[in-house]
Amino acid sequence: MKIKFINARLLTLTEDVKISFGELEVTDRRISYVGPARSKSDNYDRVIDCQGNLLMPGFKNAHTHSAMTFLRSYADDDDLHTWLTEKVFPLEANLQPGDEYHLAKIAFLEYLTSGVTACFDMYYNPLSTAAASHDIGFRTVCLGTVTKFKESVAEMVEAYHTINQPESIVSYRLGFHALYTANPDILLELAKAAKELKTPIFTHIAETRKEISDSYATYGMSPVQYFEKIGLFDYGGGGFHCIYLNDEDIEIFKKRHLYVVTNPSSNIKLASGIAPLAKYVEAGIPIAIGTDGPASNNALDFFREMFLVTSLSKIAADDPRVVDAYQVLKMATINGADALGLHDARTLAIGQLADIIMLDLEQPNMQPLNNIVKNIVYSGSKSNVIMTMIDGKILYEKGQFYVGEDVHQIYQKAQEITDRIKLAATKTQINNG
Repeated sequence: MKIKFINARLLTLTEDVKISFGELEVTDRRISYVGPARSKSDNYDRVIDCQGNLLMPGFKNAHTHSAMTFLRSYADDDDLHTWLTEKVFPLEANLQPGDEYHLAKIAFLEYLTSGVTACFDMYYNPLSTAAASHDIGFRTVCLGTVTKFKESVAEMVEAYHTINQPESIVSYRLGFHALYTANPDILLELAKAAKELKTPIFTHIAETRKEISDSYATYGMSPVQYFEKIGLFDYGGGGFHCIYLNDEDIEIFKKRHLYVVTNPSSNIKLASGIAPLAKYVEAGIPIAIGTDGPASNNALDFFREMFLVTSLSKIAADDPRVVDAYQVLKMATINGADALGLHDARTLAIGQLADIIMLDLEQPNMQPLNNIVKNIVYSGSKSNVIMTMIDGKILYEKGQFYVGEDVHQIYQKAQEITDRIKLAATKTQINNG
């Protein structure tokens, strides 16, 4: 398959944030040309006239729990630990094998509408999510979610070898839910596995004050310091949320080249706090952006996340100059790709994977065109996404999905699963008095 885009504004991100006019060609899965317009040829399966609209690399959702769509607008208006123990965990107990396959598809569709071309998905039964990714055509990096209640390090290692295949649209990395849902034996076993596989580890870190105080009470140190002590991050990785990193934690992040993945919508909705991103930027720590899951956000809207990343950072630092639009756009694209290990999906360049989005600039929120990058971050909207291409295939264009199945059937199946889970949880609650 060969597709040519003409009359395009190009934000390649190969040379900072410069925008140029030109053309882009895709051959099968990869970008085969990007640059000035050149002589016409009929040797294309499709030629798309961008009419001056913008082509850029897709956004990378660096932290989410896709299959938790069944909890959207159900588990709300509580602090994190109450939310988890009283609403999330009881319903998750009623998931049946294969549910994640159908529930994740809802999230994948929403990502497409938001210009997201890859996600870092942390949830149980990754083989189900991987199958959904393959069937929809959505690029997913699955992440281990071992806890003392579910999964095991051995199961994660098996998934690592099963899912990581050459040229696959799905890959896998080791991870665990959090310090407070693990135990020392699990973490030591996980550290050993990471060293044997020479692979990074990711987890929720420093999301709430309670997590920090509990860690000091149990281990006499912060979560980050404990993870460093047992060798969890010897091969890198990173943390989700990272609201309450102290100076020693920051030094460990720098030493191990760890990523901070910030999730502002979830953090403010749960009243967990605001991450001091300006401080992390100043320390040289790479930052990526995630939506978190549809149970805690509840939207999977990357434009909202980008705006909150910059605006909340300015509030936290009491300085409107910090974490500007250019930095945020890099967090949303290049940094996200690097955090996910998708080093061939970072930019619009020859040989890079064709994970591309087109943004409609002919809408009021994008006019006038004083500064397109700032428009994207400060006034951009999902409504500006008019095309999302992944792996050289257009999966979303002008409000229509091209994912190989009827999206209404996807919605219906997810609703059936959600209704069944809620009914089972209600019966359990009644039986327990």
